[in-house]
Amino acid sequence: MSMEQNSESKSVLCTLLDKNDQSKYVFFTQKRSAGDINIGFTNGEDVWKTHLSEEILSQLFKKFSLKSTEDYTFKLKCACKAGRAFVKLQEDSAVLHLGSEPTDLSLSLSKLKDSEGRTEVKELLFNMADSLQQLESQGSSSSFSPVKSPQKWSAEFEPRKHKGPVVAVKKRLPGDSLINPGTKRKKAATGVAFDDEDDD
Repeated sequence: MSMEQNSESKSVLCTLLDKNDQSKYVFFTQKRSAGDINIGFTNGEDVWKTHLSEEILSQLFKKFSLKSTEDYTFKLKCACKAGRAFVKLQEDSAVLHLGSEPTDLSLSLSKLKDSEGRTEVKELLFNMADSLQQLESQGSSSSFSPVKSPQKWSAEFEPRKHKGPVVAVKKRLPGDSLINPGTKRKKAATGVAFDDEDDD
Protein backbone atom coordinates (compact mmCIF):
# COMPACT_ATOMS: atom_id res chain seq x y z
CA MET A 1 0.00 0.00 0.00
CA SER A 2 1.32 3.44 -0.91
CA MET A 3 1.95 6.13 1.66
CA GLU A 4 -0.80 8.26 0.09
CA GLN A 5 -3.43 5.53 0.45
CA ASN A 6 -2.20 4.73 3.94
CA SER A 7 -2.65 8.29 5.20
CA GLU A 8 -6.02 8.52 3.44
CA SER A 9 -7.41 5.41 5.11
CA LYS A 10 -6.44 6.73 8.53
CA SER A 11 -8.07 10.15 8.11
CA VAL A 12 -11.54 11.38 8.98
CA LEU A 13 -13.10 14.33 7.18
CA CYS A 14 -16.49 15.89 7.78
CA THR A 15 -18.30 19.21 7.87
CA LEU A 16 -18.60 20.91 11.24
CA LEU A 17 -21.53 23.33 11.49
CA ASP A 18 -21.20 25.51 14.60
CA LYS A 19 -24.51 25.19 16.45
CA ASN A 20 -24.21 28.72 17.88
CA ASP A 21 -23.48 30.90 14.84
CA GLN A 22 -23.90 28.40 11.95
CA SER A 23 -20.26 28.89 10.83
CA LYS A 24 -18.95 26.07 8.67
CA TYR A 25 -15.64 24.30 9.13
CA VAL A 26 -13.96 21.21 7.72
CA PHE A 27 -13.14 18.94 10.64
CA PHE A 28 -10.31 16.45 10.19
CA THR A 29 -8.31 13.85 12.08
CA GLN A 30 -5.01 12.35 10.99
CA LYS A 31 -4.07 9.07 12.61
CA ARG A 32 -0.32 8.60 12.69
CA SER A 33 1.59 5.33 12.56
CA ALA A 34 2.83 5.71 16.14
CA GLY A 35 -0.76 5.46 17.47
CA ASP A 36 -1.20 9.16 18.16
CA ILE A 37 -3.42 11.51 16.15
CA ASN A 38 -3.69 15.08 14.96
CA ILE A 39 -7.09 16.76 15.18
CA GLY A 40 -7.99 20.01 13.53
CA PHE A 41 -10.50 22.12 11.66
CA THR A 42 -10.37 24.88 9.09
CA ASN A 43 -12.68 27.53 7.68
CA GLY A 44 -10.71 27.51 4.42
CA GLU A 45 -8.52 30.42 5.48
CA ASP A 46 -7.25 29.62 8.96
CA VAL A 47 -6.40 26.23 10.44
CA TRP A 48 -6.49 25.14 14.08
CA LYS A 49 -4.80 21.92 15.06
CA THR A 50 -3.77 19.85 18.07
CA HIS A 51 -1.74 16.70 18.62
CA LEU A 52 -2.94 13.93 20.94
CA SER A 53 -0.27 11.53 22.10
CA GLU A 54 -0.93 7.87 22.83
CA GLU A 55 -0.85 8.64 26.55
CA ILE A 56 -3.51 11.39 26.28
CA LEU A 57 -5.63 9.12 24.10
CA SER A 58 -5.54 6.30 26.65
CA GLN A 59 -6.80 8.74 29.31
CA LEU A 60 -9.63 9.81 27.00
CA PHE A 61 -10.48 6.16 26.30
CA LYS A 62 -10.94 5.56 30.03
CA LYS A 63 -12.93 8.77 30.55
CA PHE A 64 -15.38 8.08 27.72
CA SER A 65 -15.32 4.24 27.84
CA LEU A 66 -13.78 3.90 24.39
CA LYS A 67 -11.74 0.98 23.09
CA SER A 68 -9.71 2.43 20.24
CA THR A 69 -8.63 5.52 18.34
CA GLU A 70 -11.26 4.63 15.71
CA ASP A 71 -13.97 4.77 18.42
CA TYR A 72 -12.68 8.15 19.53
CA THR A 73 -12.57 9.65 16.01
CA PHE A 74 -16.03 8.19 15.33
CA LYS A 75 -17.32 9.94 18.48
CA LEU A 76 -15.82 13.23 17.26
CA LYS A 77 -17.31 12.82 13.79
CA CYS A 78 -20.76 11.96 15.18
CA ALA A 79 -20.74 15.07 17.40
CA CYS A 80 -19.85 17.23 14.38
CA LYS A 81 -22.46 15.67 12.11
CA ALA A 82 -25.20 15.71 14.75
CA GLY A 83 -24.89 19.48 15.14
CA ARG A 84 -23.77 19.36 18.79
CA ALA A 85 -20.35 20.93 18.21
CA PHE A 86 -19.41 24.58 18.55
CA VAL A 87 -16.18 26.56 18.42
CA LYS A 88 -14.83 29.36 20.61
CA LEU A 89 -12.15 31.25 18.70
CA GLN A 90 -9.41 33.16 20.46
CA GLU A 91 -6.49 35.15 19.08
CA ASP A 92 -4.03 32.30 18.58
CA SER A 93 -6.12 29.31 19.57
CA ALA A 94 -9.60 27.81 19.64
CA VAL A 95 -11.62 25.52 21.85
CA LEU A 96 -13.76 22.90 20.14
CA HIS A 97 -16.74 21.81 22.26
CA LEU A 98 -18.44 18.59 21.20
CA GLY A 99 -21.57 19.13 23.28
CA SER A 100 -23.02 21.61 25.76
CA GLU A 101 -22.70 19.42 28.86
CA PRO A 102 -19.67 19.94 31.15
CA THR A 103 -18.89 16.23 30.84
CA ASP A 104 -18.78 16.45 27.03
CA LEU A 105 -15.47 16.44 25.24
CA SER A 106 -13.69 19.70 24.52
CA LEU A 107 -10.36 20.22 22.81
CA SER A 108 -7.92 23.13 22.78
CA LEU A 109 -6.29 23.72 19.40
CA SER A 110 -3.54 26.06 18.32
CA LYS A 111 -3.89 28.32 15.28
CA LEU A 112 -1.31 27.47 12.63
CA LYS A 113 0.85 30.13 11.02
CA ASP A 114 -0.28 31.26 7.57
CA SER A 115 2.27 29.17 5.66
CA GLU A 116 1.55 26.04 7.75
CA GLY A 117 -2.18 26.62 7.39
CA ARG A 118 -1.94 26.89 3.59
CA THR A 119 0.03 23.64 3.46
CA GLU A 120 -2.59 21.92 5.64
CA VAL A 121 -5.50 23.13 3.48
CA LYS A 122 -3.64 22.00 0.37
CA GLU A 123 -3.16 18.51 1.84
CA LEU A 124 -6.83 18.34 2.82
CA LEU A 125 -7.91 19.24 -0.72
CA PHE A 126 -5.71 16.54 -2.23
CA ASN A 127 -6.95 14.00 0.34
CA MET A 128 -10.54 14.84 -0.60
CA ALA A 129 -9.75 14.49 -4.31
CA ASP A 130 -8.01 11.15 -3.69
CA SER A 131 -11.00 9.92 -1.67
CA LEU A 132 -13.41 10.84 -4.48
CA GLN A 133 -11.20 9.17 -7.04
CA GLN A 134 -11.01 6.02 -4.93
CA LEU A 135 -14.84 5.95 -4.60
CA GLU A 136 -15.21 6.29 -8.37
CA SER A 137 -12.73 3.49 -9.02
CA GLN A 138 -14.72 1.24 -6.64
CA GLY A 139 -17.78 1.74 -8.83
CA SER A 140 -19.71 4.05 -6.55
CA SER A 141 -20.46 6.29 -9.52
CA SER A 142 -22.05 3.46 -11.55
CA SER A 143 -25.40 5.26 -11.45
CA PHE A 144 -23.83 7.91 -13.68
CA SER A 145 -22.57 5.31 -16.16
CA PRO A 146 -22.77 6.52 -19.78
CA VAL A 147 -24.17 3.09 -20.70
CA LYS A 148 -27.26 3.54 -18.54
CA SER A 149 -27.99 7.20 -19.13
CA PRO A 150 -28.97 7.10 -22.85
CA GLN A 151 -31.58 4.44 -22.05
CA LYS A 152 -33.19 6.83 -19.57
CA TRP A 153 -33.02 9.73 -22.01
CA SER A 154 -34.48 7.73 -24.93
CA ALA A 155 -37.35 6.57 -22.73
CA GLU A 156 -38.23 10.17 -21.95
CA PHE A 157 -38.74 11.00 -25.62
CA GLU A 158 -40.69 7.90 -26.59
CA PRO A 159 -44.46 8.26 -27.23
CA ARG A 160 -46.54 7.76 -24.13
CA LYS A 161 -48.21 4.47 -24.84
CA HIS A 162 -50.33 4.21 -21.70
CA LYS A 163 -52.05 7.57 -22.03
CA GLY A 164 -53.56 6.83 -25.45
CA PRO A 165 -52.48 7.84 -28.93
CA VAL A 166 -50.98 11.29 -29.43
CA VAL A 167 -53.13 11.97 -32.54
CA ALA A 168 -56.81 11.05 -32.30
CA VAL A 169 -57.77 8.67 -35.11
CA LYS A 170 -61.26 9.33 -36.51
CA LYS A 171 -63.36 6.50 -37.80
CA ARG A 172 -63.31 6.50 -41.60
CA LEU A 173 -66.71 6.94 -43.10
CA PRO A 174 -67.70 5.23 -46.35
CA GLY A 175 -66.61 7.36 -49.31
CA ASP A 176 -63.84 9.21 -47.38
CA SER A 177 -60.45 9.47 -49.06
CA LEU A 178 -57.64 7.33 -47.64
CA ILE A 179 -54.97 9.82 -48.72
CA ASN A 180 -56.74 12.97 -47.54
CA PRO A 181 -58.99 12.02 -44.65
CA GLY A 182 -62.03 14.23 -44.33
CA THR A 183 -62.50 14.78 -48.08
CA LYS A 184 -64.91 12.80 -50.17
CA ARG A 185 -63.61 10.39 -52.74
CA LYS A 186 -64.36 11.53 -56.28
CA LYS A 187 -66.32 9.17 -58.45
CA ALA A 188 -64.55 7.75 -61.44
CA ALA A 189 -65.02 9.84 -64.59
CA THR A 190 -67.48 8.33 -67.10
CA GLY A 191 -66.50 10.55 -70.02
CA VAL A 192 -66.72 14.15 -71.17
CA ALA A 193 -70.19 15.62 -71.49
CA PHE A 194 -70.61 18.63 -73.79
CA ASP A 195 -73.57 20.86 -73.35
CA ASP A 196 -74.13 21.31 -77.09
CA GLU A 197 -77.83 21.50 -76.64
CA ASP A 198 -77.62 24.67 -74.54
CA ASP A 199 -75.76 26.51 -77.32
CA ASP A 200 -78.62 26.02 -79.82
